[in-house]
Amino acid sequence: MPWKVSGVVEQRKQFVAEYESGEWNMSELCRAYGISRQGGYKVLARYAQAGEAGLEERSREPHRHPNQTAAELEEMILELRRVRMRWGPRKLKAWLERKWPDEPWPAASTIGALLAREGLVIGRRKRRRTEPYTAPFQSATEPNRVWCADFKGWFRTGDGERIDPLTISDACSRYLLRCQAVEKTDTERVRVIFEAAFREHGLPQAIRTDNGAPFASRAIAGLSRLSVWWMKLGIVPERIAPAHPEQNGRHERMHRTLQDETASPPAATRRSQQLRFDRFRRDYNEQRPHEALGQRPPATVHEPSPRSYPARVPEPEYPSAMQVRRVHEHGQFWWNHERIFLSEVLWGERVGLLPIDDRYYTIYFAAFPIACFDSQSLRVRSCGKTKPDFDRDEAGEGELPPSPAPHPRKTAEKKVSTMSPV
Repeated sequence: MPWKVSGVVEQRKQFVAEYESGEWNMSELCRAYGISRQGGYKVLARYAQAGEAGLEERSREPHRHPNQTAAELEEMILELRRVRMRWGPRKLKAWLERKWPDEPWPAASTIGALLAREGLVIGRRKRRRTEPYTAPFQSATEPNRVWCADFKGWFRTGDGERIDPLTISDACSRYLLRCQAVEKTDTERVRVIFEAAFREHGLPQAIRTDNGAPFASRAIAGLSRLSVWWMKLGIVPERIAPAHPEQNGRHERMHRTLQDETASPPAATRRSQQLRFDRFRRDYNEQRPHEALGQRPPATVHEPSPRSYPARVPEPEYPSAMQVRRVHEHGQFWWNHERIFLSEVLWGERVGLLPIDDRYYTIYFAAFPIACFDSQSLRVRSCGKTKPDFDRDEAGEGELPPSPAPHPRKTAEKKVSTMSPV
């Protein structure tokens, strides 16, 4: 039978004192206290081992749990966490399993509880969960199908210098191809970085960007000199809808990690900030597990493109069914002795006009349709325009922008009403 609930410790002390007095034998004493002989001998043994402290109440919790994580493994987890404070439990577990596959690493939930117990959890503001926007990336089923490019928001280093990081990544493997601070976000400097990426990794099938310079412009079809160069290389320039960064969500999510790891706070100088970018790119590609890749780092998935960068950028070739015209200065080409404005972005390039019928033509640059041309009204419109749109414009239902300035040597020629870049 158990001890009485009230004053258990005092009763045990009294039990020991009366037994040591010699006036009671064990059977009589245990019967008087309402306990078994086994319980009585246990009290005497605990008293002999630890004195009066052995008579205190003890927890019934087991001294050792059979599924408890070994102290050595816990220390390895905590040590890695202190180095990788931005990695969550799943990434820590994946990295440790890849490094030491024979160890019995605990579940991610157990690792999370361990981090919380040791005060190594970084609180984050709760964000409203929305359904991920995945439709644009249905074509990114293998490396180099779609590359993503953007400028991460600019910031200043400790010495006040402005940093504009240009980032390029592969949409399928999430491999970060480039992370480079540029002095100016113009076509010349951006093209040099893309050319280096093409030489190292080959050519993608498409490059997805926003609608800002130098990736796009207000010219016909949104062309820019950078996208014209891509098209000559056989690369499709994809642009997300304005004010919809979720259409390039994978790249934007990488930017948040880049901000946390390299710019919070920024480095003291441009050189030291670029060294941070370089270290981040190596770590992001080779070490950091990615949840969308089955907790593998991007380097284990990415592979070079089979399309190598050519030694010389090829000029567009057009089939015999097209009429070929060269775009001259001021973005115009000649048609039946008339100057037709197309785009200054295409100055010096050849375009092909494929007849739709006796009146309408589709204007191609390389393999890409960029505009439609009405040979009677001599108007150029985007490819989204239909024949009725041309007819309404010709009937005067829509207002047209003014024509571009005539060439200085052709001031006597008839002025043609054409559409300026939109």
